[in-house]
Amino acid sequence: MSSEQDLRLTQSGEGWELAGPDASRFELVNEYLSHLLDRNYSPATVRAYGYDLLAFCRWLIDQANALDTVTTDTLLGYLRACREATIPGRAGPNVVSMTGQRLDRYAATTINRRLAAISGLFTFAGLRDPDAKNPVPRGREARWLASGEKSGMLAHTRRRHQPRSALRLREPKKLPVALSTADATKLVTSLRTWRDRAMAGLMLWCGLRSCEVLALHVKDVDIGGRWITVTGKGAKQRRVPLDADVASVIDVYLLAERPASDSDQLFLVAKGTHRGQGLTAAGLRTIFRYHRDLTGVA
Repeated sequence: MSSEQDLRLTQSGEGWELAGPDASRFELVNEYLSHLLDRNYSPATVRAYGYDLLAFCRWLIDQANALDTVTTDTLLGYLRACREATIPGRAGPNVVSMTGQRLDRYAATTINRRLAAISGLFTFAGLRDPDAKNPVPRGREARWLASGEKSGMLAHTRRRHQPRSALRLREPKKLPVALSTADATKLVTSLRTWRDRAMAGLMLWCGLRSCEVLALHVKDVDIGGRWITVTGKGAKQRRVPLDADVASVIDVYLLAERPASDSDQLFLVAKGTHRGQGLTAAGLRTIFRYHRDLTGVA
């Protein structure tokens, strides 16, 4: 039986936990994921940490290793395995990005996120057992100053930076690739429902992330005042101006298309057995993947 069958991540209430025949070997991981919920981390963040730790635990199983025997050398081997691993379903080794990076390999940001999850796990272990050592080495404190920070006699007023681990990979600084006006118009024109047009408009012309669009409630939209209250990462709220055309589309959606429902979530499933329930991230991806394929917009 493979490690994928022996160990998997499943949802448990609001949280996530490892399950399967080998889950008993990694009780510390489940306790850590529960601890993150206690610290008010969002379910999406706990899920991301869970999948990162799942990948690490599966690798430990394949290497006949255990959490309590992990050392810095073990982590060096894991990072090497991550860099050399290929992503199923991606284009092969002959397909590269504009920077020459193979598209079937994990990005540095993905590997660093996995490393952060592992470091958090062993930091949690240290809270329970002062003798436990975190195998993720801590680097020297960063010396650069962020914009607006003080130096010299006022240096005591600047925030302290967290030391970066010596195991972290260098991450390329890339600008996001935006859709051209023609591609954006083609994509939006292909959308047939007011709901889908409203979601696309909020992302394209109001700058909302997809998760922020899905988190909107009816009360968050002030169509008359042309403002939206957006709940972003870390449950931080901000007010965003609402484009006039997007406001009109949302207004029509609310009046003519939104299903009757007890849910106060703004965007709901329109048909099927889940009609009237909140639209999920998977549902949103399916909608836009279909229209990207339909229009040829990359």
